[in-house]
Amino acid sequence: MTRVTLDEADIRILSALQDDATLSVASVSQRVNMSQNACWRRIKRLEESGVIARRVTLLDPARLGLEMTVFVSIRASEHSEEWLESLNTVVRDMPEVVEFYRMTGDVDYLLKLKVENIGAYDAVYRRLIRAVRLTDVSSAFSMEEIKCTTALPLHHLPHK
Repeated sequence: MTRVTLDEADIRILSALQDDATLSVASVSQRVNMSQNACWRRIKRLEESGVIARRVTLLDPARLGLEMTVFVSIRASEHSEEWLESLNTVVRDMPEVVEFYRMTGDVDYLLKLKVENIGAYDAVYRRLIRAVRLTDVSSAFSMEEIKCTTALPLHHLPHK
């Protein structure tokens, strides 16, 4: 994958859109001090190059009754391609899993879940262990969310 080179205006546009993807082109162009046409062309180029992957609406989990965040560490019983595809399929079909990573170190996989309560977590756990052979499953329940953002850091980007 080719890394995209951005200039200062691109970075300002990305920063504005990460803050609020519902902004109109007119609003973005005002924030970044650029004409609407130039701003629109840059946004289109950023979309076409894949820098802007998609635009989403972020929901408040607490208002939807999903106040419990659970981090599930998995140690795999095997590492074959077939087993991995089976795990991927099972996890992709679990809406409670909001993030899923293959890790280095003592843990093979890390899942982040958003659930209503311990009973809802237990139901996910049972579906998981029924569907895939695992060596160990360990869970940690978040006591407090101190920082959670979808915004990527942009200050490090090399620019023209």
